[in-house]
Amino acid sequence: MSINISSTILGLGGQRVNEIRLNKYHQTVHVICQRDKRRTAIDPITGKKGTVNRYVHRQVRDIPFMGYPCYLEIELAQVFISKNERRIEQCEFVDKGCRFSQRFCHMISGLCRHMSIQAVSRHLDIRWETVKNIDKAYLEKTLPALDPGKLKNLKYIGVDEVARAKGHDYMTVIYDMLEGHLIGVETGRTSDVFTDFLRQIPEEVLENIEAVAMDMGPAYQKSVREVLPNADIVFDRFHVMKNFSDVIKNQRRIEFRRANKPGKELIKGCHYLLLKNEEKLTEKQSGRLNNLLTENQNLNILYLMKEQLQTLWNNRNIDMMKAELEQWCVMADQTNMTYLKTFAKSLRKNRDGICNYAKYQLTSARIEAGNVSIGLIRKRARGIRDTEYFKLKIRQTSIPDDKSMFYLTGNLTH
Repeated sequence: MSINISSTILGLGGQRVNEIRLNKYHQTVHVICQRDKRRTAIDPITGKKGTVNRYVHRQVRDIPFMGYPCYLEIELAQVFISKNERRIEQCEFVDKGCRFSQRFCHMISGLCRHMSIQAVSRHLDIRWETVKNIDKAYLEKTLPALDPGKLKNLKYIGVDEVARAKGHDYMTVIYDMLEGHLIGVETGRTSDVFTDFLRQIPEEVLENIEAVAMDMGPAYQKSVREVLPNADIVFDRFHVMKNFSDVIKNQRRIEFRRANKPGKELIKGCHYLLLKNEEKLTEKQSGRLNNLLTENQNLNILYLMKEQLQTLWNNRNIDMMKAELEQWCVMADQTNMTYLKTFAKSLRKNRDGICNYAKYQLTSARIEAGNVSIGLIRKRARGIRDTEYFKLKIRQTSIPDDKSMFYLTGNLTH
């Protein structure tokens, strides 16, 4: 006798549940099903009605049932097409050739967004590669396409490079800076890669792009000048200050080599103090920093110039910002620090892009937030070797995480 359980509850369309059995040896639950004979056999390719040649049985993994791993024993019709042609009908809840139900794949992909593949593999007792392949296939099926040919209403865009692993498989990521959306993920970080992406955007959309935010690398600048000659390049404050942090690090290393033993003790472990903003220092840290700056003139100059450099971005007038930038560079040239002079030379070279900030107020906050998410992907995956899968995971970060990994319908409620 079959168990009268609504197919709506179990989500087993086209199947009748005959038995739910507990395998005590393997500690698994098996849901034994039989095909609903009232359903017409349909050719999965043509969609036409056919006749049943025979019934085939499949076992697929489903979401846990009452705390046990669950397997579905289902029955499908082999549809007679012609004398030499027969096809298995389509199953509503299992994709063709897959050994897992659609809701099981949905759950795994949701878990992989927040957990490492290794952790999901261990908790569900599935091979690492299988978990990765399920997540990859689910993302390919469900993520909205990133089609530059369908982009509209772009005014400001941002571009940056990311790596699958340090020094390996670089990619170009592009954002709509007004909406904060990811609009492109391309393999490679050359000017040709970014140029090819821009050329796919409709001409009328390209004409309305006013500014492109980026770091000071030359590759993307070349693409903008080639494809968007009327758009301004904006170098973000974050990248400028990051480069100045390298100046501090290098000069501190020089000062450490020059110092005597007491001076070395004073400089040792103070790198983060020189980089941290004054208002964020504790009383103890402020005292230690003041002692260092009193004893070391070069580091004192660098610290004061760091504070002054940061005030540049308070300007709302581009000409005034350029004038203050030039004054800063003149002061840098008057010092005896080679790294500082080289940095000032770089600022002069990129002056227009830096000072365009006063005109557009563009920051790379959205790009840096995306990079943080990408870093978490790398950390959770512990080494993604599949570049296409890595691109899918990057695209996933731009989709709001408002749907449950356990429930198929509706959004999360708070």
